[in-house]
Amino acid sequence: MTNVNLTYKQVDFPLAQVFRIARGAKTAANVIEVSLSCDGKVGRAESVPYNRYQESTDSVIAQLAYVQSKLAKGVAIESVLEAMSSGSAKNAVDCAYWDLKAKLEQCSVAELANLREPLSAVTAQTLSIDTPEAMAKAAKALANPPLIKVKLDAEGIAEKITAIHQASPDSKIIVDANEGWSMEQLLENAQLLADCNVTLIEQPLPSGEDADLLGVTLPVALCADESCHTRKDLEYLAKRYQAINIKLDKTGGLTEAIALSEEARAIGLDIMVGCMVGSSLAMAPAFLLASDAKYVDLDGPVLVAKDREFGFAIEQGMMSSLDHRLWGGAHASYE
Repeated sequence: MTNVNLTYKQVDFPLAQVFRIARGAKTAANVIEVSLSCDGKVGRAESVPYNRYQESTDSVIAQLAYVQSKLAKGVAIESVLEAMSSGSAKNAVDCAYWDLKAKLEQCSVAELANLREPLSAVTAQTLSIDTPEAMAKAAKALANPPLIKVKLDAEGIAEKITAIHQASPDSKIIVDANEGWSMEQLLENAQLLADCNVTLIEQPLPSGEDADLLGVTLPVALCADESCHTRKDLEYLAKRYQAINIKLDKTGGLTEAIALSEEARAIGLDIMVGCMVGSSLAMAPAFLLASDAKYVDLDGPVLVAKDREFGFAIEQGMMSSLDHRLWGGAHASYE
């Protein structure tokens, strides 16, 4: 497709409260919004540059400016996308292109991609790192949701997870260490975590050091996050993990995410569909993967102080259907 115009802008979403993970804290989601227009239709998407992957808003904007210049010279967008490396810049362009195609063809992205669009999904609700008392209080305030995701660093692992489980005893729990543990800490705490209703541990060891997981059997399943980007990682991961966390800012958009999900499931890995901290516009393409995911972690809309119009509603851990006025359908309020 030629004659496609690209525009972009940075949008900052203040968070409802400070969000702390093992690598640090943040008070706002700094995202990049991309719009693609052709024949009077507009597709758009949102990506979240992430320092962990050597990205910044400036570096992503520089990539988008280059893409913009290529499209202005008449280069087909399919060729531009093929040449881009995986990451948040490609994610924004890829997902905006899916949205644009849906508008041009008067159908939904789910129909174009042959995906089962969920009517709803149970999403994890995230607790950021705090004291055991504060995390237990936050868990209790959620009123026993189906699934809680707990951010933990290397400090007070047992105390924090025990307090959270006592505060929300009926909830299943995902623990996300964000590469913050040692092998010794993983082995020491695995049984306690299992006893506290933890069903999944995300990326306990630093990426590149997870070779030690080869042949390890634990009472809780392990999920690759920072170690998993695209299909090229699967052969390595399948011998060390039982699940992978697919995030579109890592895969470089919905196109690769669909292929990654299909290949991972074919070799017996469970799927978690996750997100960076952003608005409902960032969640929307990932939501289409929820039908084939064992775990869904798309609670960005409740982490930001004010979400976009037509965003997802999340109540008691239940995520509403996708409103096509936001993304992914033939009708949109922003055209």
